[in-house]
Amino acid sequence: LVNIINENGLYPTRNFQTGVYEHAYEQSGEAMAAKYLIRNQPCYACPIGCGRVNKLPTIGVTEGPEYESTWALGANLGINDLASIIEANHLCDELGLDTISTGGTLATAMELYEKGFIKDEDLGEAPPFRWGNTEVLHYYITKLAKREGFGDKLAEGGYRLAESYGHPEYSMSVKKLELPAYDPRGAEGHGLGYATNNRGGCHIKNYMISPEILGYPYKMDPHDISDDKVKMLIIFQDLSALIDAAGLCLFTTFGLGADDYRDMLNAALGWDFSTEDYLKIGERIWNAERLFNLKAGLDPAKDDTLPKRFLEEPMPEGPNKGYVVRLKEMLPRYYALRGWTEDGKVPPEKAKELGIEEFV
Repeated sequence: LVNIINENGLYPTRNFQTGVYEHAYEQSGEAMAAKYLIRNQPCYACPIGCGRVNKLPTIGVTEGPEYESTWALGANLGINDLASIIEANHLCDELGLDTISTGGTLATAMELYEKGFIKDEDLGEAPPFRWGNTEVLHYYITKLAKREGFGDKLAEGGYRLAESYGHPEYSMSVKKLELPAYDPRGAEGHGLGYATNNRGGCHIKNYMISPEILGYPYKMDPHDISDDKVKMLIIFQDLSALIDAAGLCLFTTFGLGADDYRDMLNAALGWDFSTEDYLKIGERIWNAERLFNLKAGLDPAKDDTLPKRFLEEPMPEGPNKGYVVRLKEMLPRYYALRGWTEDGKVPPEKAKELGIEEFV
């Protein structure tokens, strides 16, 4: 996936400053297989085997990293040494840290350092936050986990770190959650998914990379922002919510569609639901989550958005050169197609239709 995303010009590099990484192959799955891979690691009884088991002289046998972790601790920090990335992934696992948020926070620190907002005197004897500096990985991951020294600031996450220096725009996050490994300037439907995801900057529930880049269930132009694109995103969100609720693995969606899940669930549960019935369950979940967020203080006008970089800074190079995410053109149509109000709220009649009126 590293090479595919990089060749399509949306492999985030150096805190999303560009979407093309010059050392992508050196940290790709192909490079990992050639140097360190022992075997695939499936969950119990799974024929897919998404996981990886690697072996390094320094740490021995370890699981991972997978695509997102490889990117977060690699290209996003300007680091191309695969062994260092694998070691950092192992350390995050041992310390109970999310690799995407850890890498995103370190990338924020690196750009703040590059721009001169974080200064050497802030760090003391600690390693400088320079792009490509592998010393940063082990040192600051450990300090972050223990909240020691500058790690105490890092432990607050990328948004609060950048905000503390007066520049929250350098945190590549949505709703304060660090973004994963796809620059939305190269897949605008995916960008709309980031902006509207109930848990913030997450790709899991709105993986529009599938149609926009990988061509499944069919290829969609990554820069098409029509109603068809918005409708496809809504289907992805509702279907993902259903699959999660059913206890199924989202990775199976690369090979299965909504009708397949209908057949499996009907067989397992003894139901006679249609595909539309199941998607309605997903829609109910999505709207219930939205209502929870609204009660918890979500402000759609401020929170259903993307970092300024994606809205105002055109992609500087590669196949998507010159593009920004046209969120303002898509978001009102997303609200309308969801049956929400113009300001992004779930109206009482929609909640009643879904049987969740008590949450309004």
